[in-house]
Amino acid sequence: MIRRFDADNFKRLCDGLAKRDADLKRIIQDHGHPNMWVRPNSFQTLILTILEQQVSLAAAYAAFNRLKDRIGVVTPEKIAKLTDTELKECYFTRQKIVYARELTEAVRSKRIKLRALHHQPDESVREQLIQLKGIGNWTIDVYLMHALRRTDLFPLGDIALVNSLKRNKRLPDDVSKETMLQLADAWRPNRTIAAMILWHEYMNRKKVKVKD
Repeated sequence: MIRRFDADNFKRLCDGLAKRDADLKRIIQDHGHPNMWVRPNSFQTLILTILEQQVSLAAAYAAFNRLKDRIGVVTPEKIAKLTDTELKECYFTRQKIVYARELTEAVRSKRIKLRALHHQPDESVREQLIQLKGIGNWTIDVYLMHALRRTDLFPLGDIALVNSLKRNKRLPDDVSKETMLQLADAWRPNRTIAAMILWHEYMNRKKVKVKD
């Protein structure tokens, strides 16, 4: 069974977690419900997610906006026509040029069919995308959460999420990944929603603005 969140059930899922977890309840009381952070299931979304790897949101959006200023809507055909120099001028690193090229080829050759992924289980999506150079588990988790709206992801590769989890669960800095995953197990099958609540706390505390 594929579980998704949407505008009709998102706040209800948040409230359900708040009833079970006092720390998540406190975040909602202090900051309100998180925004339902979603993106289209599109090639453009995956390019943005690649740009977000291991950099600040500000740096990722600087590159993404520069790219959009140059080519408009980001499509495989348009990326294929850009030279490496032109991508570098859009702040793509050498590695991310390789990753963008790999994704472009996979979508153009129909090795990856993004629309079809909407109807496939999480693990099937992961098995296909993980084969692409530069697409790791963090990128796949973010794609599943925000583009495919799946309810049960918890990407510990995300520094902001880990920081918020440690702060709100009063965990030591050297807490193990296994311990954090065990804590998150209590939020199944809605770990995505819990992650969004924790991100909401982090972004309010740090005064970070996130664009869609």
